[in-house]
Amino acid sequence: MKYMLVTFGGNQEDWEGVAAWSDEDMHRMVDYMRALNDELQATGELLQSEGLSGPARAFVVRGGDDGKPIVVDGPFAESKEVIAGYWVVDVDSRERVVEIARRASACPGPGGKILNAPIEVHPIMGPPTEDPETFAPYKK
Repeated sequence: MKYMLVTFGGNQEDWEGVAAWSDEDMHRMVDYMRALNDELQATGELLQSEGLSGPARAFVVRGGDDGKPIVVDGPFAESKEVIAGYWVVDVDSRERVVEIARRASACPGPGGKILNAPIEVHPIMGPPTEDPETFAPYKK
């Protein structure tokens, strides 16, 4: 089963706070995430993983009534949290994806303190089919 795991980075102020982390704290966090990604790649479970830029570089696109795009630049002050990164994994069980999410959540922050950040886990269902297991979420 494929899953997307999503991690959050707070709002623009939080992103700016991360820029103030010490080099040691940044290296600790990056090394931890690289080790997790390397392990998932070695087991064949990691399909994709990326960190994302902060809210100041993000934007929202919405279709306008005239057919032209409406583009709103960040940062998005009304947002409490923004997506900071994600993993797409292909694992054998729900228990395994829960374990991966737990490990991602345990990333170290300033001073090496474990962040225990929330990680959203979304099953990737694929296109609807007649198979009750994959079609059911699309039914009303």
